[in-house]
This record gives sequence, structure tokens and C-alpha cells, in this order.
Amino acid sequence: MIEVEVEVRDLKKYYTSGVLKKRYIKAVDGVSFSIKRGETLGLVGESGCGKSTLGKLLLRLIDPTSGEIFFDGINLLRLNRKELRKIRPRMQMIFQDPYASLNPRMKIGECIAEPLKLQTDLTKREIRERVMELIETVGLNTEHVNRYPFQLSGGQNQRVVLARVIALNPEFIVADEPTSALDVSVQAQILNLMKEMKEKFTLTVLFISHDLEVVRHMSDRILVMKAGKICGEEPVKS
Repeated sequence: MIEVEVEVRDLKKYYTSGVLKKRYIKAVDGVSFSIKRGETLGLVGESGCGKSTLGKLLLRLIDPTSGEIFFDGINLLRLNRKELRKIRPRMQMIFQDPYASLNPRMKIGECIAEPLKLQTDLTKREIRERVMELIETVGLNTEHVNRYPFQLSGGQNQRVVLARVIALNPEFIVADEPTSALDVSVQAQILNLMKEMKEKFTLTVLFISHDLEVVRHMSDRILVMKAGKICGEEPVKS
């Protein structure tokens, strides 16, 4: 088994602006790092420094300008669309806004069941049982299954997102500011739930935030990002 689960080498993502005179915006500029299997790597930096872009690049939700991304020894940039679709269940992302991650026209149970229907050969009964198991794992009640996202609080919806994310038993998760859109009163609950899930399912995590204290609470190691570059490493308080 490969000890390093995720490795990034000289990763760059440049955007261009302007018509007559092109200007390059270096969202991610020559970033290299690795994440060990089962480790939570924190990525901290101010808004606009390229953190979210980097997270999306790692899962190939967007393609880089240059560089290399390895997941479990596989070079993701050499995979075609079919090969990438096959590996995607192993890599998941938690976005900042739980409401934007869920289909408002689908009941909670349907939202959680959707990836199971698309990516597995489970029967309807098995999917139903798996959904109920996931609902319980993230601390929701069975009655929530038949509710819509607008009928739940932000914290409850983020629990639904977590259930949906772990439905396919992923190995690597990118958590992009997963609690910044939530009330302070529920942020700690969601963060602690994520820590429990990380241990229970032996997840490898890239945890992104602008809040250093939150990142320290969640991470084994912390990288600091500024203007598209990794500019240092912060200690984690014991």
C-alpha cells in the first residue's frame, strides 16, 4: 500500500484577462506538496489566495495549466473521461454552501440515494437501507428523509451533504470552508462530526479554511497559502 495518497508537483492554474493586452492571473502558481494516507492536511490563507481553486484542481473539477497530480499513485492528468469517471467515487468534495450542494426539488433521502443509484449496482431495498444507515451516521433522524432542503437548517443540510459524500466510501475528501456558511452555534458540531467520520472511515482529507484556529483543530499538518503559492507551514497545537 502506498503511504502517500495524494501528491502534487509544480501545479499551476493561470487565467487570462483582457482583449488587446492579455494579463495572466496566477490562481495557483507552482504548488507542490503531498498528503499521507489517513492524514488531514490543513490549507489556510486569506480569501482569493487560490485555496478553493487548488482544491478543485486536485479532484480535476477544473484542469490545471501545468503540473502533475497523483492519487494513490495514479497520475490523474493522464486519465481520459471514462477512466476519471471510474475513479471519481474515491474522491469527493464538500463545498462551502450546503444549500448549493443539494437539489432543492429532491427530498433528503433522494439526495443521499442519488450517487448510490448512479455509481453502484445496489437494489432499491439495499439503497433504502444504506440511506437510513447514513442518516443515522451523520446524526439526523429518520423523519428527515422525506423533507426538502429548505425545511432543514444549514447545519442539518451540511449533515446531509456529509452523508451523500461518504455514501460511496471515498478515500480522499476535499473540504472547502465546510462550516463558514453556518451559524457559529453549529460550526463546532459539524467540525466534530467530520473528525469522527475521518477516524471511523480512515479518510485522507484536505481541509481548506481562512480560519487558522479551525484548521488547527482539524489538521495534522498545516500549509499556508498566499497569492497562489505555498509560503510556509504552521505548527499544530497539541
